[in-house]
Amino acid sequence: MTGDEVDAYLRGRHTLAVATHRPGGRIHLVAMWYGFFPDGTLGFWTYGKSQKIANLRRDPRMTGLVETGETYDQLRGVELSGRGVVVDDRDLVLGMGESVWERYTGPVDDAARGAVAYAAQKRIAVRFDVDHVVSWDHSKLGGAY
Repeated sequence: MTGDEVDAYLRGRHTLAVATHRPGGRIHLVAMWYGFFPDGTLGFWTYGKSQKIANLRRDPRMTGLVETGETYDQLRGVELSGRGVVVDDRDLVLGMGESVWERYTGPVDDAARGAVAYAAQKRIAVRFDVDHVVSWDHSKLGGAY
């Protein structure tokens, strides 16, 4: 995919598989809903005491995968590699919560803001500083694979 196609794809409503490193190097892999910080950087929020946060505080390396498609000719995806930066700033955490809410639940109204603020009490955000992107779109192959 081109850079613009990758951006458009990631703006779609997908799930991000997030891989971090456990002590000893084993991979911890979880599916996350994700959003975007005000500057457009991809991120997510999670419980501050989650395993992925413990892993990132010790080793910030992180890989993410977003993939869709039911058959081989429909497979599309993006692999992101880089660092997960733990974000404790309450305003940014709330903003990420609202971004995730809006992408997966619906419009952010006063009730949603209240729900996000309540959930944010135990959550922090992660900014995905991406160093490398790999993408694929099998629909472009025209049946020749």
